Amino acid sequence: MLIDSRLSSVMVGRSVATVAELCFAAQWAIVLHRFALLSHSAFGLAVSLAIVPLILLAEICSWYSVLTTNQRCHMAENSLWGVSAALLVAALLAIGPDRLTYLYVPMIAWSIGGALYAAYIFVFDVPMYWSRYRADQTNGRRYFKIAAGIADACQRRIVSYNWKDWKHEIVWMSLYFSFGVWSSISLVYASITLGMHGY
Repeated sequence: MLIDSRLSSVMVGRSVATVAELCFAAQWAIVLHRFALLSHSAFGLAVSLAIVPLILLAEICSWYSVLTTNQRCHMAENSLWGVSAALLVAALLAIGPDRLTYLYVPMIAWSIGGALYAAYIFVFDVPMYWSRYRADQTNGRRYFKIAAGIADACQRRIVSYNWKDWKHEIVWMSLYFSFGVWSSISLVYASITLGMHGY
């Protein structure tokens, strides 16, 4: 982390991220559900109902890995995010951007962005956590029990400005705090647009 503060603890950061990510998943589920109803897409409806449970499971995996420091569940977490993104793109394409002409450009952008995100997850992110897990196994790392992990997550704060400590995180963190946020804002735009068209 960059700042040594009580608010910089892993427990606070992960808690805030959990709420934000579940809200983001719910936002996607609600908008997709509306799209699916308007276009009478059974597949779109099914995906809209699956998104929040999949991300809830991803958050559980994330917490387990954060508290135990076992990277294996980070692979499951990110795989679930990747699968969710792929399903979302498939649902948008099944609905058909041309059927909701007033949202044609956003739907194309979401489809391209979602496909690139899913590709990044499975080509770079999941293999990164797999290599970390293998390295930990090779080095005989001892993982925390849940209770010890909670204590560690509440207290541990290591401030570092060293590039080698951040280089593997910088891509996903940059995308997370830029494109992820813009995607969420675009969903607000979509909701307003639906309302303006009487849906």
